[in-house]
Amino acid sequence: MWLRTRCELEFTITEPTPFVLMLRPYRGPNQWVAQEECRLSPTVAASEFIDTFGNLCLRLVAPPGEFAVHASAEVMTADNSDRGPGAPFIEVQHLPDSALSYLLPSRYCESDRFHTMASEITAGQQPGYNQVAAIESWLRERIRYLPGTSEFPESAVEVNLRQSGVCRDLTHLGIALCRSLSIPSRIVVGYLHDLQPMDMHAWFEAYVGGRWYTFDATQENLRRGYVVIGYGRDAADVALYNQFGAPVNCNRQETRVERID
Repeated sequence: MWLRTRCELEFTITEPTPFVLMLRPYRGPNQWVAQEECRLSPTVAASEFIDTFGNLCLRLVAPPGEFAVHASAEVMTADNSDRGPGAPFIEVQHLPDSALSYLLPSRYCESDRFHTMASEITAGQQPGYNQVAAIESWLRERIRYLPGTSEFPESAVEVNLRQSGVCRDLTHLGIALCRSLSIPSRIVVGYLHDLQPMDMHAWFEAYVGGRWYTFDATQENLRRGYVVIGYGRDAADVALYNQFGAPVNCNRQETRVERID
């Protein structure tokens, strides 16, 4: 499935401000980036780097005044997101080194506080994929998905207390529940074709049966059209932009995804 993605950001800058941007699609086995463009207005010097999680990032210093970023890409994604009912739980001692960091509590995913709750949600389920599927179903049924209601990331504990949130919030709670059962889980941020209302999207992946599987509690059925920008332990690792120093105003953020095949 070929998709054209676009993200446009506009800021008002009061003084020279360092930025780290994460807007370029991830290079991986499930998506092929055929073409991409990133424009800065006004043009400034920038450098690229790959962060700890393999995400493509851009460093720059934005000048005072109006500053805009335009990022677009043409990406071929997998036709379907795989499901794996019955995929087994992998004991911690047999996990690859790269998965170990996704077992630990993190800033927004306090997994050390959810073991009893996760055990109750997954009671009677075969360890592994089926446990994660039960968590996904529980989130969909019990936590209200309310797009546009949360400006700042909320932790899994906060989301569980509120019983509602945006895609990022449901993802944090799902990750915390999985990790509490010693199942590696990570946040994914990117685009989803036909998402309503259109915006950047967040979902999670769990490592069972020797590979990562996709889970999304905000959608009734897992469908194609996901474009990955980045992976991380929680929202702190996958912000589209981080600025340092004086606060800046983001005057506009627009996201578009269209099918081009």
